Amino acid sequence: MSEIKDYISYTDDDGSVNISEDVLAIIAGSAAAETEGVHALYPSYGRDIGELLSKKSLSRSVKIATNEQSVTIDVFLVVELAVAVNSVAEAVQKAIAEAVESSVGIKPSAVNVHICGISLKKNK
Repeated sequence: MSEIKDYISYTDDDGSVNISEDVLAIIAGSAAAETEGVHALYPSYGRDIGELLSKKSLSRSVKIATNEQSVTIDVFLVVELAVAVNSVAEAVQKAIAEAVESSVGIKPSAVNVHICGISLKKNK
């Protein structure tokens, strides 16, 4: 049985464009992972170990909710120790909103950042 995937659709004079929610999730996950202070994306619940090791793991920590005119993005993160968590969260919100808007032309109505843990740095 295959998974049903949702798409965000645009229609104009030239035709229509359908963008998978998975695409938005990967864009958002990449933007979050590249933000300073983010240690890793936190794997969302209900996933098995095989899915976590796959190349799609960036999208596994991002939840996309859409309705007719808006997109809400939830991202789950582990931040580094000794960073200002609220500053990292704000930077992640800004990075995701800019990445999604520049990549697919959609401005998210909300970007919710969930800090799920803090990573302790290991001495070498």
